[in-house]
Parts: sequence; structure tokens; C-alpha cells
Amino acid sequence: MTAFLAHMSFEFRSGVRNKSLLLLNYLFPLGFYLLASALMTGMNPTFRDNLIPAMVFFTIISSTLLGLPDPIVSAREAGIYRSYKIHGIPKLSILLIPVLTTLLHTTIVSAVIVITAPLLFGAVLPANGLSFLLGYLLMCFACSGLGLLIGVVAPNGRASILLGQAIFLPSMMIGGLMFSAYLLPPTLGKLGLLLPSNHALNVINGWVANGILTFNAIGAVLVLYCGGALAFCLALYLFNWDSQNKGNRNPMLALLVLLPYALAVIVSLFS
Repeated sequence: MTAFLAHMSFEFRSGVRNKSLLLLNYLFPLGFYLLASALMTGMNPTFRDNLIPAMVFFTIISSTLLGLPDPIVSAREAGIYRSYKIHGIPKLSILLIPVLTTLLHTTIVSAVIVITAPLLFGAVLPANGLSFLLGYLLMCFACSGLGLLIGVVAPNGRASILLGQAIFLPSMMIGGLMFSAYLLPPTLGKLGLLLPSNHALNVINGWVANGILTFNAIGAVLVLYCGGALAFCLALYLFNWDSQNKGNRNPMLALLVLLPYALAVIVSLFS
């Protein structure tokens, strides 16, 4: 346990000292928060109602999908995990530590947003604090699982960036962060259910009076939980200690992580 905490402390400090991780964990989300909040509230004053969840979820996807995978790929390519295996460090610890440290950074930035948004932009605090907390935790769980899985299956750092962007960019456009999902054309609205951010917003709005939903709130909880659990299990199964010895496990199995989200789309088509 002492070794685990020491390793976690080292990884946490690395997230501040490493310029790339500092950018993705702090500078990018905070800079985007200030710029986008000023722009969106000026163009659309009603954005203040969703500003805090949108910017907090942006912070989560920035840190987990863009910041989390690359250090995992780099450590594997550098042979660091091979030395961990020699010293008997379990792969579960290796996978959990970057996730936990990333979420610590995310929580710090999210707290800054929650505290400053009402003061700087007149943002409205979430009407139901418990549903907001539940949505936040499930979003962290689902997205950190996806980021971890990307880091495990990506063959190199460039591929990890492309895979992260494949989820990050649609989340911005049709995931309900910049534009409310219910305002999208029906086809794009259905496709938005493939993204964790859409379901997390449904969790937040599901227990608020007059909350607008694009999917059942309890169903959204199940989708996020199952998606996160499946992502972590697949990452553990597909993990390789060495980039030169990949074993017989097909990385295409990682696509199974989309199953809960695809089922949500199917359910929405028949509801």
C-alpha cells in the first residue's frame, strides 16, 4: 500500500511537471472554460443554465481522452512496464494509478469551475447537487475507462491522439456540451447517445423539475456504469507489458466498449 501511494504521488506530481499533461489537465480546460463561457453567454444567455455541467464535462474528456492515453503508450514503448513486471508490480495497480491521478487533476479544475462560474459569468448552480455529483462520478468512470482502453490498445502516441479525438470532437458537437442535445436534428440526436457526455447530462437533468431529457435518466446511469466497467475490464484483458510482445489478444475487441451506447441508440429508436 505504501508503494502504491508513493507511485501515485509521483504520477500526480508528473501531471504538473510534464508540460504536455499540464496543458491537457489544467491550461487547456481552464483556458477553454474562460473563453467559451464568455463567448457563449454573450451569444446565448440561456447557456448559463448549462455552463457548469458543460465545462466540467469538457474538463473530464480533455483530461481522460486526450491526456490519459499518451503516458500509458509512452511507458509501454520505453519498456517501463517490462521492468514493473520483473519487480512483481501487478498490472491492476499500473492501470489504476494514472486513472486516479488524472481524476484528481480533473476534480481540482472542476472545483475551480463550480466556484468561479457563478461569479464570473452568472452561471446557475445545478438545481440538484446529488444528481450533478452522480453525473460527474459516472462521467469520470466512463471516460477514464475509455481513456485507459485507448492507451492500452493504441500502437503509438499518434494513434492514441487520433482515437481520443474521435470521441472528443463529437462530444463537443453532438454530445450536448456546446449545444443542447434536444435542439439537434433527430438523426444527430440519436447518434449523440453513443457519447458518455450525452448520458451524463441526462443523469443530471433526470432528477430536476422540468429537466429536458433525450434518454431515460435511469437508463443513462446503467449505460455509463456498464460502459465504464466494460472499458476497464477490456483494458485489463488487453494490457501488454511490452510493445514488442503483444500476445494473441486482438485489440479489435476494444470495440465491444461501444455495446452499451449502441444499445441505447437502439432503445431510443423504438421508444
